[in-house]
Amino acid sequence: MKKKILLGLLILLIGFLLGGVTYYLLYERPLYQRNYQYTPPSVSQKISETGRDFSEVVQAVSPAVINISTTRVMKREKDSIFQDPFFDFFDPFHRSPRKWKEQSLGSGVVVSSDGYIVTNNHVIEHADEIRVTLYDGRTFKARVVGVDSKTDLALIRIKAKGLPTIPWGNSRDLKVGEFVLAIGNPFGLSHTVTMGIVSAVGRANVGIADYEDFIQTDAAINPGNSGGPLVNIKGELVGINTAIFSRSGGYQGIGFAVPSNMARAIIEQLRQKGRVVRGWIGVTIQDLTPELARNFGLPKVGGALVSDVFRGSPAEKAGVKRGDIIIEFNGRKIPGVSSLRNMVAQSKVGLEAPLKLVRRGKELKLRIKIAELPGEFAEISSLPESGTEKSNPLAGLTVTELTPSIARQLGISPAERGVVVVNVEEGSPPERAGIKKGDLIQEVDRKKIGSYREWKDILEGLKESDLVVVFLNRAGRRFYVAVKP
Repeated sequence: MKKKILLGLLILLIGFLLGGVTYYLLYERPLYQRNYQYTPPSVSQKISETGRDFSEVVQAVSPAVINISTTRVMKREKDSIFQDPFFDFFDPFHRSPRKWKEQSLGSGVVVSSDGYIVTNNHVIEHADEIRVTLYDGRTFKARVVGVDSKTDLALIRIKAKGLPTIPWGNSRDLKVGEFVLAIGNPFGLSHTVTMGIVSAVGRANVGIADYEDFIQTDAAINPGNSGGPLVNIKGELVGINTAIFSRSGGYQGIGFAVPSNMARAIIEQLRQKGRVVRGWIGVTIQDLTPELARNFGLPKVGGALVSDVFRGSPAEKAGVKRGDIIIEFNGRKIPGVSSLRNMVAQSKVGLEAPLKLVRRGKELKLRIKIAELPGEFAEISSLPESGTEKSNPLAGLTVTELTPSIARQLGISPAERGVVVVNVEEGSPPERAGIKKGDLIQEVDRKKIGSYREWKDILEGLKESDLVVVFLNRAGRRFYVAVKP
């Protein structure tokens, strides 16, 4: 009987031991010690090839993408007597410094092996120093060749040769849904690559630049990506990343890039002339609503409605009249105002282009000779050839002559004389004095202004230290403002 009990206990003990060993081997032993055989996932050959293709595109274009850092010296203004350095003695630790440096980061793309680099104007605007860091880590000081704030593009150059470049692509061939890659330095993280698709083309009225024809993409673009390239799957430059639409300041799936065709035309002019010459035909145009389209005899909305024709302009000479609807320019259909504006602006001065329009329900064909955009409609250059604009207290104002059309828009009599403010630079003396877009400037220091030429003559006689009194007409309300230097 005792032998049976001992034998049963021995069997139980052996069972416990075997169970413990089995549990340890199956559950307690580390995963890397288990005797599992790895089975690779089944991935189609097309996916593998696509991944390699994108990687090859990135390797090909990355060396041409550069980091841009800018430095700007800021000065504290004297607002009162208590801002005098003498009073620093009484409160030395709680006052902001009289001078400090602001730094910003952006991206750029090398488009010429001899050192020409494309970026955004807002990346290098007002910078006292621009430094470029190449893909291989070399750093250079860059100089500005030219800028165009109307498209937010800039051309800079470094003293280097044999640099890698990205070939230009044809942005007109881009299709919605096509894969694109955005490369840049978001938040200072150099050579970051994101992938997405073309969400839309021909985006206008975004409020980023004066001339807009943006490529919209969902490729992640963040602060620091500005000025970097947008490339297609062939590794061609199809856009310059410019801005994001965001409520938080970060990526939200909507980014905008200047199309390569527009950028290339601007950059070539900046390289050759240091400035941009735009075409002009001399009309005021507006988009058509469904109601206006029906009223003017169009079966569907499209084209640009002429609301005014400037006297002596190419349009007047060609026979264009108020109420005409321009539906084709130089053989290309006009979907709306922005497309016609961009086409004319990019046209070569002197070109005689065919124009198709609808007048009272009938189609007409005319020929119009492109003229250069007059100075009164062009902005004050960010890089003036002379120091005139920088050396007077009214620098920062962009103005144009008063026309009957503009007078109607501003709600003032066409008989009034003066120049209309079309832009006020943020932080400039005129902006601090309270001058706003749409104001009619009729006098400067008691001197009447009747034309843009008279405005320019008055500017040339001002000094940087002058206190200027400006007489304004704001929608019929007249008053003086003092612009401090």
